[in-house]
Amino acid sequence: MNNSDVKTANGVFDVIVIGGGTGGYSTALRAAALGLSVLLAERDKVGGTCLHRGCIPSKAMLHAAELVDGIAEARERWGVKATLDSVDWPALVATRDDIVSRNHKGVEGHLSHAGVEVVRGSAQLTGPRTVRVAGHGEFTARRGIVLATGSRPRTLPGLEPDGHRVVTSDDALFAPGLPASVLVLGGGAIGVEYASFHRSMGAEVTLVEAAERLVPLEDLEVSRHLTRGLKKRGIQVWTGSRMLEAEVLENGVRATVRTSRGETRTVGAERLLVAVGRVPVTDGLGLAAAGLATDERGFVAPANWSRLETSVPGIHVVGDLLPPPSLGLAHASFAEGLLVAETLAQVPSPPVDYAAVPRVTYSSPQTAAVGLSEAEARARDLDVVVNTMPLTAVAKGMVHGQGGVVKVVAEREGRVLGVHLVGPNVSEMIAESQLIVGWDAEPADVAHHIHAHPTLSEAVGETFLTLAGRGLHQQ
Repeated sequence: MNNSDVKTANGVFDVIVIGGGTGGYSTALRAAALGLSVLLAERDKVGGTCLHRGCIPSKAMLHAAELVDGIAEARERWGVKATLDSVDWPALVATRDDIVSRNHKGVEGHLSHAGVEVVRGSAQLTGPRTVRVAGHGEFTARRGIVLATGSRPRTLPGLEPDGHRVVTSDDALFAPGLPASVLVLGGGAIGVEYASFHRSMGAEVTLVEAAERLVPLEDLEVSRHLTRGLKKRGIQVWTGSRMLEAEVLENGVRATVRTSRGETRTVGAERLLVAVGRVPVTDGLGLAAAGLATDERGFVAPANWSRLETSVPGIHVVGDLLPPPSLGLAHASFAEGLLVAETLAQVPSPPVDYAAVPRVTYSSPQTAAVGLSEAEARARDLDVVVNTMPLTAVAKGMVHGQGGVVKVVAEREGRVLGVHLVGPNVSEMIAESQLIVGWDAEPADVAHHIHAHPTLSEAVGETFLTLAGRGLHQQ
């Protein structure tokens, strides 16, 4: 099916999607696969922040960082007399951009093959069923409109990003060259990843977080092990600390920070990376014309979470426009897109189980988690049991030599509530735990299954064996 096959008279489509990021294009693809005519309006490039400025390019760069770290490990730990000559920044950037470009072409190809009509331009609601796209005119949706305009980095008043000395997560990887020193403001997943990358590339890194610990939404055990790993790599970590002011100089940035001890410290760096969260993008969307408004935080909240439908029937929302419990993660957006497309096609679709959405930080060490933390479980007055096992308690963990931990939170004599991992490659280990939590498995259910030896995932199996009363190496 090509684009001309799905065009309808007078600009009428079954579904109109505004925004071509992960949530938007997944909605469009699934709706088209279900036989609906779909118009997708995107003012930039399909793929959104994740593909062009976030998930994909950053993980490409973090893979390069892993290779750099591997050279140091080979020399210092394994007796492989390897040295790093230099980092060819233009070559590294070219590889990253090639990966992004190929993914972008792939998404465009999928949309074209599915018969989705893609128009480039800013879209604005003109009513509960009508959308105007700049340069293309007005379109009507028979079944519904999907809002998927995403988010942008939160900035600080009086400190505007310039793409060179002061950068956000959207432009950090596109700033010129590799700085010798970086001050990262924000200790969530994004800030930690960028701190890790720049440290691998040889920069002196200071990481400042206002909360009392890094990745404050994760389990305390995860935060402690992550912080320990980052400090071991030479990253200065200041938690419970706030930047009071910053000044952009000719050759860098100078910031004043109040530490958790009440001390005032001055930090100089070639670059300041601001990673203090993201805010929904709704400016120019024309929400009022359709009878909608944002909440006090700027989100477009659904009236019905099982359909992700707003207070205006037929207008749905996916991705970063959604408030919590949505997580602002690309893979959650995919699930939201599937749900909304199937809802519009009147196909039964289960609501998104946000408790079973995995969360990953791709730093070194990595973190990965799904479900409730121990503190969250206890705050719900659940009777819980907890088991923690170091990755170095299994042979493969000793081989990697990077530490780490597996922590499982479960109801006493009941289901698994959460699984929390820190260590090498744990992003590739979380899928099993996602199924465990999502399917309400009990420790004994997991303990029945055999994990390969020697692997890092063996530590997950051992943790559940112990909780099931069948402990082998862990007593």
